[in-house]
Amino acid sequence: MFDHLLVPLDGSSLAERGLHHAARVALAFDSQITVLRSVERQVGEGMTQAAEPLTWQMRKAEAVAYLDQIVSQLAQVGVRIDRLVVEGNAAEQIIDLCQQKPADLIVLTSHGQSGLSEWNVSSVVHKVAQRAYTAILIVPAYRPVPGELGAYGYERVAVPLDGSQRAEHVLPLAEKLSSSGNGTLLLVHVVTRPQVPRWMPLEEEEQKLAERLTNLNRVHAERYLQDLASRLSARVETRLLVADSPTAALHEFAETEEVDLIVMSAHGYSGMPRWPYGSVALSFVAYGTAPLLLLQDVSKADVGETAAEKAAREVRGH
Repeated sequence: MFDHLLVPLDGSSLAERGLHHAARVALAFDSQITVLRSVERQVGEGMTQAAEPLTWQMRKAEAVAYLDQIVSQLAQVGVRIDRLVVEGNAAEQIIDLCQQKPADLIVLTSHGQSGLSEWNVSSVVHKVAQRAYTAILIVPAYRPVPGELGAYGYERVAVPLDGSQRAEHVLPLAEKLSSSGNGTLLLVHVVTRPQVPRWMPLEEEEQKLAERLTNLNRVHAERYLQDLASRLSARVETRLLVADSPTAALHEFAETEEVDLIVMSAHGYSGMPRWPYGSVALSFVAYGTAPLLLLQDVSKADVGETAAEKAAREVRGH
């Protein structure tokens, strides 16, 4: 499923934390990894035009030497890997590269050279996630490095399911990742209590009706999870939650169950291809604390041009 992985690096130890996950995925799928370093030209104060190309070549040589070290480390654990140094803005180069030579998965660490911030992901990660239109694995940079490079396996892989085929299409991938590390696959479904917004409390009969509907949905959900589990060869556990908010329940589940990886589709049952991600997936990008693998199920052609993209294009005169 993943033949080619792209791993952008910026030379920081934070960004390198994604290498453990990239190695794990590559070993599970026998994938080729390309480690990427984007170098921007910088013209310092007082620098002559003749000196600038020399400075650029020195910075490029440093980037190549840095990636050579990364290539050597990953090759030692059995990963097929090459390197690429490009010139320009990191986010733009990653996105352009994905359009020219699509990668099956981009492994991104939430933060890099600029350091940790109060934002859950950096601006580079946010831009790439919104514009790359391919699967992405976002690794929180504030989580501890998980053991030796290449030896790390996912012990608890969680897959949120809402009954839709869109959500289920990540199961073969999740099963492969959990099995490769002899881990457990957690299938989780949230039964949502009926919402009846109004300015006064529900009457007794209305409350009973809501409870009956919740119980009926719970029965169907139990059968649904049991049927899915019976068709998988991995070690599987199911979790059935009842909550007012599926998104909040899934976040709490991921934290209390201490999952090593969350695998989900970009859209679920109610997802619309108008945006690259549905509300649940987007909330995990913005607020999730566990490594997150999002499998994209729409293309740029499906989504179309946003109002911001159209305005920017018109300003540039294209």
